[in-house]
This record gives sequence, structure tokens and C-alpha cells, in this order.
Amino acid sequence: MTQQRTKTPLITVPGPVRAVFAACLLLSGVAQAQSLPVLSLSVLQFGTAHWELDHLRHRGLDRAHGYRLDLRPVANLPASRLAVTSGTVDGAVADLLWAQSRYAAGSPFLYVPFSSRIGDIVVAKESGIETIADLRGCRIGVAGGPDSKGWILLNRVASRQGLALKDSVELQFGAPPLLSQALKRGQVDAIVTYWHFAARLKGQGEWRSAFAMEDLLSELGLDTNLPVLGYVFPEGWAQSHQDLIDRFAGSLRQAKQELAEEPGHWQRIRALMRNPAPGEFEALREGFVAGTPAPLTAQRISDLQRLLELTGADPDHLMPAALFYREAP
Repeated sequence: MTQQRTKTPLITVPGPVRAVFAACLLLSGVAQAQSLPVLSLSVLQFGTAHWELDHLRHRGLDRAHGYRLDLRPVANLPASRLAVTSGTVDGAVADLLWAQSRYAAGSPFLYVPFSSRIGDIVVAKESGIETIADLRGCRIGVAGGPDSKGWILLNRVASRQGLALKDSVELQFGAPPLLSQALKRGQVDAIVTYWHFAARLKGQGEWRSAFAMEDLLSELGLDTNLPVLGYVFPEGWAQSHQDLIDRFAGSLRQAKQELAEEPGHWQRIRALMRNPAPGEFEALREGFVAGTPAPLTAQRISDLQRLLELTGADPDHLMPAALFYREAP
């Protein structure tokens, strides 16, 4: 005897009910996003930090780590510094020397590592400049003025080698784009410039590094992977938002890892890099990844403090170790 199966009738949900259900899900998602703590950061529109922060937000790494990242692009560095010192935003990107100057002025900032790229010394590919001694008698352009970290370190090492570099060269200071043009026109023999301007030049194929900046750190007895750029947050604010800082640091680590291991991600952020030509694009990508800082240790923090001394900070009033962010093991 054959037993017949009874079919369970399908339940038809009316269109209006489906619409209400979808709206409830959407509102639930919006409410959840709104309930997350928000971290606001000032960032240069075409700055290198914007590359990783844009990737972080696009991939939802902020929400995955339990917070929402609010990026506030600005046109220039003074505007970014004003935003973070005035409390308009929670944090911004700054170099080590700026963080030290704020500490010395009585306004300490927590320093979260961003990049170890300290700059570059660029010459024409056919140039005979290979060592510091070869710079004697040359015309040198320096980006950032006389307080440039690269220029200060170059002078320190030259002095150790018995060369008073600033008295042995024809020196001019200028903005990085202008110095790049001066190098191309043959108006200077070498430039000490920011790493991403150097990368663009080297990506064009006619320029090279005279020698590695990391070698200067090594000759001074310092770790070659020191985060000379960081995300800075007012100390008082950071102390009351420690969990949010931890979440940000975790998402930042993941963003850096993805950008290092999956080159395909870089195509999406190419516009933020000002759509560079292929050679420049690869040089910028490789340079950024190479600048991923190693985790801070007690020794690296000590080396950062030593670097501050070498660049003119008062040795009795250096940023304390507590202001250098270290992720929990």
C-alpha cells in the first residue's frame, strides 16, 4: 500500500510585511552602528596615513574591532595639528619631534606608531655620490628646514666621521615638490626629502638613493625600525578611552597586514596616491609597506628617546615611556 506524503503549504508573506521586516533589519543595523564608540581622526587628504585609514574603513575593520572611524580630511599639516590641539578631533598624524615639542610645552600626547620611514637622500642615477664623504662640496636641498630629522642625523654621522657637513656644502631649504624639481633641473646635486617624494622620483627610473637613511641610525647605535611617525592623542583623552585606543590599534595592525600581503587592495586607493604612473605606484606601495614599524619594546622606546636627544630635545625632559603606546602581548 503506497502512503501519500502530505505537502506542507508554503506561507506567502505579503509584500508590505516583507518591506516592514527589511526596514526593521536595516534600522537594527543602523542602531548597532550608532551605538559603537566613534574615533575621529584628522588626516591629510593625500597623506600616506589616509591610504591605510581609507582601506581600514572600506574593509569595515573599525566595526569588526568594535568602533567606528570618522575621518576628517584636511588640506595641510597646520590644519591637522590645529584640529587635534583644539579638540575638534580625537587624534591626528604627527612626527616624533612634534609630539616631543608638545610634551615639553606641557601638553603631552599618547604616541601610537604609524611608520618608520625617516626620509631619503636622492641623487641622479649616474651620480658619483655613494657615501657621506662624497657630499663634500655638493649642492644639497633639504626638505623641512634645518630641523629636518634626516638632515640632523646626516650631520651627526658626518661629525662622527670628522666632516663638518653644513660648512662643507652649498645648502638650500625648500618644500619637497620644489626640491624634486630642482634636482631634475640640475640645480642641486642631492636632496634630503620625505620618503614618498623620494619614492616618486626613484619610480621614474632616473634617480636613486645615495645611501640608506637606516644606515645612519645603525651608525648611531639605534634600531633601524623606529616609528618616527605616529597617531597622536591628547594624554588625558587617551587615558579615559584606553579601550578605544586598543581597538584602533588592533584594526590598524590588521589593515597594515592586508596591505602588505594582498597587493590587489592598493588599486582601490590609487586615487588617494594621486594616480601615479606604474613605476611610481610600485615604489610608493613598496615604500609604505617597508615602513611598517615593528612592535614597540622597552629597547625601541629607549632608542626613540635617544633619537629625540640626538635631534635636540632636552635629555632631562624627554617623552616618558608611558606616552609610547604598546599593544598588550
